Amino acid sequence: MGEAGAQAVVTCDLIADGVHFRLDRHAPGRVGRKALAVNLSDLAAMAARPLAAFLAILLPRGDASQLAHQLWEGLQPLAEQYELAIAGGDTNTWDGPLVISATLIGTPTPRGPLLRSGAQPGDQLLVTGHFGGSQLGHHLDFEPRVGEALLLAKRYTLHAGIDCSDGLALDVARLAEESGCGAVIQLQDVPLADAARQLAETSGRTAIQHALGDGEDFELLLAVPPEEAQRMLAEQPLSVPLTRVGQFVDSRGLWQQDGQRRSRLEPVGYEHGN
Repeated sequence: MGEAGAQAVVTCDLIADGVHFRLDRHAPGRVGRKALAVNLSDLAAMAARPLAAFLAILLPRGDASQLAHQLWEGLQPLAEQYELAIAGGDTNTWDGPLVISATLIGTPTPRGPLLRSGAQPGDQLLVTGHFGGSQLGHHLDFEPRVGEALLLAKRYTLHAGIDCSDGLALDVARLAEESGCGAVIQLQDVPLADAARQLAETSGRTAIQHALGDGEDFELLLAVPPEEAQRMLAEQPLSVPLTRVGQFVDSRGLWQQDGQRRSRLEPVGYEHGN
């Protein structure tokens, strides 16, 4: 772990066939990459540098050996990209679907890990990238915002953060709840993915509904002091856009601002176990 007393953060996430991907539709290499990427996104949310990974894989009986090789071919380049050591794990076969669990260890910046509980009323809600594109492939091919998080944590003061895995509305609500405050999302300012608009043409839902509730965008949601947010927005230090989409407020709960009208917003998104 380096110097004595150095901090470490740990994250563990699993993905399963039929829930997070469809092996009859999606190439195994993309699935293997996703298994690692979702955990890297969790490290990014804490502004932590990836260090090591441990993988536990349940393979369907039959072509288990070939499938394991294809999964490895998909995840290995991502591990190399982030200098992440695959330090161990376990594999087994069974009569059920493919299940991959990854445990990642990372090291935070000298400022310590970025938590979900530090947002304060008056903080601005800043996000990276665009929202609403997961259903058209983004949920498999996204880029975890590790480098972006490390750069922002080094240059700016960040009060809290989370990655958008379960939906913009739901994850903002979680950030506010754990910080003991409320949050307002400015609907007109949410950066929409082209895929969200494309989906809206046939889905019966609007592009903003896809952006708020589809989940698996894996962008950073950040609580930033007002002056620092202004500086970040002016400097735009990342290769992806930074956008202000709202603010944190005293009034508990989640709110939407549509023009001059403010009202409650249902924190829709993917709820585990439902």
